[in-house]
Amino acid sequence: MSVRELVVLGSSSAVPTKRRNHNGYFLRWDDHGILFDPGEGTQRQMRYAGLAAHDITRLCITHFHGDHSLGVPGVVQRIARDRVEHTVRAAYPAAGQTYWERLRHATAFGDTDVITAQPVDGLGACPLDGDGLRITALPLDHRMPAFGYRLQEPDGLRMLPDRLAALGVSGPGVGRLQREGHVLGAGGRRVTVEECSVTRPGQSMAFVMDTGVCDNAVRLAEDADMLVIESTYLDSESKLASDYRHLTAGQAGRIAAEARARLLVLTHISERYEAGDEPRFVEQAAAHFGGTIVLAQDLDRIKVPKRRA
Repeated sequence: MSVRELVVLGSSSAVPTKRRNHNGYFLRWDDHGILFDPGEGTQRQMRYAGLAAHDITRLCITHFHGDHSLGVPGVVQRIARDRVEHTVRAAYPAAGQTYWERLRHATAFGDTDVITAQPVDGLGACPLDGDGLRITALPLDHRMPAFGYRLQEPDGLRMLPDRLAALGVSGPGVGRLQREGHVLGAGGRRVTVEECSVTRPGQSMAFVMDTGVCDNAVRLAEDADMLVIESTYLDSESKLASDYRHLTAGQAGRIAAEARARLLVLTHISERYEAGDEPRFVEQAAAHFGGTIVLAQDLDRIKVPKRRA
């Protein structure tokens, strides 16, 4: 049975707190394990979450501010120490190549050759080929080069049992119809797969970290089943958010609404806020977005919503 869920390893912004570790998000997607923005303490948080280096198949780094990347050395060295044998592709902004090299080789350790760099660049969508996943990266509006990511499953087909029965297709013929696109049905009639199926939209997940309001944030989140997005400030700090190229809760809600996302996960919460402030993040996002909203907490496990009908 496939498992698609987000494990929140850290949900603070620039400064960790007693309740929130630096950033870190592990997406379990069937046989894949995508680690987004590992900040300090990611290794330890993975232990608390029951995750191992062998679970990681890909790294996706949005940008090279410390709270999003200072966990890279520990994660890479753990992959080497635990002798992970499969390829681990690492995506990051090409403009930050110097930072990647520093982090990748931060200290002396027994190295590994399974880490494959995939720097992303440009103004258009950057496809990240490999390991059977469809991941694209788009530039965001931050104080340094930053990219958001979108994971998209290809659309599939949902077979219609009543239609199959009416056209005389059953048993092994159904599988052959799916593989070959046509079979002979009742009375020797040629039956096509289009007659017996409807499109089943593929699932999608968008990851949007440090950014001001921008079109690409909406593009990444368009019709996403799950949108994980920074919500550093409450709306009362909109000037501060603009100055530092961050989002408020209300702005995150507007992006989710415009993109028609299904599940909104708010994270990257400023250290200035106490536990009693947290319900306001959901309230302010909900003023614009009518779907399900989750305010991320460390070690939460958040399921990707079931497929659309």
